Amino acid sequence: MIMDDVVYDAYREAGALAQKILHRGAGLVKEGAGLLEMVEATETMVTEEGAFLAFPLNVSFNEAAAHDTAMPGDERVFARGDLVKVDLGVHIDGYIADTAMTVDLGDHGPLVEASRSALEAAIALVRPGVATGELGAAVQATIEEHGYKPVANLTGHGLDCYNLHTRPTIPNVAMSGGAVLEEGMVFAIEPFATTGSGRVGEATRVEIYQQIAARPARLPSAKRILETARPRRGLPFSRRWIPGDKVEIGLSTLVRAGILHPFPMLHDVPGSFVSQAEHTLIVTEEGCEVTTR
Repeated sequence: MIMDDVVYDAYREAGALAQKILHRGAGLVKEGAGLLEMVEATETMVTEEGAFLAFPLNVSFNEAAAHDTAMPGDERVFARGDLVKVDLGVHIDGYIADTAMTVDLGDHGPLVEASRSALEAAIALVRPGVATGELGAAVQATIEEHGYKPVANLTGHGLDCYNLHTRPTIPNVAMSGGAVLEEGMVFAIEPFATTGSGRVGEATRVEIYQQIAARPARLPSAKRILETARPRRGLPFSRRWIPGDKVEIGLSTLVRAGILHPFPMLHDVPGSFVSQAEHTLIVTEEGCEVTTR
């Protein structure tokens, strides 16, 4: 990707909007408030600003780390003691800002600070010539200094036009080598700190999907799903966004056909708590610019 002024401005605009909307949306996470109402209100903020969602708003509770969002008719409410990750993606003409924060409705302040501090430690190292393994080492060391574990099998990721996950991969644990950062790279760093095992597994529930192949579908429900997916140009969408009935049949048909990729909810062990912090960065000649600050 060529980082010309137009692309640079799009990334910066998306980042500024994402930062503003993330904090407004996270402010709706309150004891007794409904998840569905909070998610839909936050997603609406993005479109009202003239931007687009890069993915459905992720809102993950307690031991869940990622890929949860409101279900159609979701009746879940935020409760005292919950630890809530709010992860927002915004794009301008395909250029993405990905940012997240953790809202503490209990007494999880030190855990929230662990992921936040780890993010800042990694950002401080970003400059051309640095290997991504060094960023992972900083994340791991910071989280462990706070008395928690990093989630080893979740990573940060590169961002490109209409591409949410590309190179470089930014680990959350120390590793030798890795990609060497170059000026103009755009990526998200997203440390996860946990009281649990330090690894996440897949739940059975899936709310988020991505179109990965362009082939025709015969079932009316599958055709209706693709009408929602195609304008996304490969960016993820929510089951909640699909109108009409028999949506589950259409989704399962398209997954089996290799047209859609499912994103199951990811979680650590039951009873644990996971915190997350995330910013999007552009590598500059002498360091980096955080677009979502």
